[in-house]
Amino acid sequence: MAENLLIRNFCIIAHIDHGKSTLADRILQMTGAISERESREQLLDDMDLERERGITIKASAVCLKYKSSSGKEYQLNLIDTPGHVDFSYEVSKALAACEGALLVVDAAQGVEAQTMANFFLALEQGLVMIPVVNKMDLPNAQPEKTASQLEDIFGFSRNEILFASAKEGTGIHEILERVITQIPSPRGNEKDPVQALVFDSSFDIYKGVMVYLRLFNGTLTPKKKIKFLGTGKIYEILELGVFTPHAKPVDQLTTGAVGFMACNIRDAKEVRIGDTVTLADQPAQVPLPGYKPAQPMVFCGIYPISNKDYTALRVALDKLSLNDASFVYEPENSASFGFGFRCGFLGLLHMEIIQERLEREYGLELILTTPSVIYRVLTSAGETVHIDNPTQLPPAQNIQEIAEPFITASLIVPVDAIGPMMELAISRRGMYKSTEYLGIERARLVFELPLSEILVDFYDKIKSTTKGYGSMNYEFKGYLPGDLVRLDILVNGERCDALSCIVPKEKAYFRGRAFVEKLKELIPRQLVEVILQAAVGNHVISRETISPLKKNVTGKCYGGDITRKRKLWEKQKEGKKRMKQFSKVEIPQEAFFAVLKIQE
Repeated sequence: MAENLLIRNFCIIAHIDHGKSTLADRILQMTGAISERESREQLLDDMDLERERGITIKASAVCLKYKSSSGKEYQLNLIDTPGHVDFSYEVSKALAACEGALLVVDAAQGVEAQTMANFFLALEQGLVMIPVVNKMDLPNAQPEKTASQLEDIFGFSRNEILFASAKEGTGIHEILERVITQIPSPRGNEKDPVQALVFDSSFDIYKGVMVYLRLFNGTLTPKKKIKFLGTGKIYEILELGVFTPHAKPVDQLTTGAVGFMACNIRDAKEVRIGDTVTLADQPAQVPLPGYKPAQPMVFCGIYPISNKDYTALRVALDKLSLNDASFVYEPENSASFGFGFRCGFLGLLHMEIIQERLEREYGLELILTTPSVIYRVLTSAGETVHIDNPTQLPPAQNIQEIAEPFITASLIVPVDAIGPMMELAISRRGMYKSTEYLGIERARLVFELPLSEILVDFYDKIKSTTKGYGSMNYEFKGYLPGDLVRLDILVNGERCDALSCIVPKEKAYFRGRAFVEKLKELIPRQLVEVILQAAVGNHVISRETISPLKKNVTGKCYGGDITRKRKLWEKQKEGKKRMKQFSKVEIPQEAFFAVLKIQE
């Protein structure tokens, strides 16, 4: 128990781009975990994607040694978390492994939507929170105003708030001292049966699945037989270690520790995030609470351009789903693209990240279909079915009711942008709920919106409408019935199932017309005529024609009887007729995303 008193488990939470990763870098430097030579920006962000986009996608854990001003040496287990709303599941996993959190707020931007969401997530877990006003070095920093927001919105007192500049390294010592004095040491007993929470995992081609653990009770040592309470699987520990930030083997993990273990687990599906690890011969009777399973909100089909890459795609999806429990997939077959997978994501950014990782890390060439949400359909027979693919929608005569998912969106915007933001939300079928003023310059608008209306460009519209100062967070509310129909796109009379979507009936004509007009711009001219149609059921509501490429077959005819030219034209006409029967129109990948961004 004495060792536990010198351990502190904490994470950094904030809105996107408020300086979490930079603050983590400075903490690593101050504690001596990395040398000046090893130092680089976003040190805990391992993926190239994270550094390129300047965002954290995966939560990262690191074990640090820190000598306090009192002379005692503490072990600090720091978890850096994402800030984007799509990755809030990663934040909730990190919070469950900690006793405290640094709540970081940008001194120029102030409290944002995701700041509030993460604060309430941490509050639900009972974590001790230390407010930090970061980016004090910015010329437009307003520390006093930001501190007032923290007092008014969250109830912190002024002497609780710390001021720092992670970029310049000022205020870091004060933050670490506050972590030691305010965040409690881990509870638990080394003599109790082992209880360890699996909060993440990754795959190593030599060691198998690397299981990331937070130990709540007991002690783990190599060569011990462990048991996963969720699956009942038993393994032998081959290696234990901590990240410093590089993987470092250790002889044991004690109560309160955060580390990893390798057991030569080869099947990724045998490790579940949120499962409890215990000893096989002295098992704990009760598992730890774990996590609520993440519910995918957005679905789309992923297909390899070449059918021979199908197996490689399945292996890649297996590996990605190992350390991303919020990503789900199942095989599906498309008339347009052949064999592929129906995949579920937390949001559109999450989908883009998965696509880029598949293409970069596994060298795959992919086609993604139009993203959609899950609809709940009540059939005429009284049966309720959930549809994540528009092509699965039953015929209209067999449908009694279609319900779509709604979210409660919290929009924090400047006061002078309230009017335009309300217009934007209402144009997306939003239902106004409330307005709350956060000081004299900003307000919080609450709307209920269909999830399908915010999928693509809603976040971009918020940023452009508010000149970059608006932010959004949302929570799933439930299903509400609506007057919805399936809009199909026909190419030369054949339905392109990848472009089918479910839309409100009153918007079907405008959306269908815009779809075919956009496709006409994007699909290159073919040797045959291409007819594009938008249809609802058996009714065609819009049509465009792409004229064929023309070859001057009579170009070499100089003079002579006109019948000679007519014979050549007739021959060309017959050839094109035969070609039309067997030709296949190639739709470029950018067409699938371009039609998404069409608004009435």
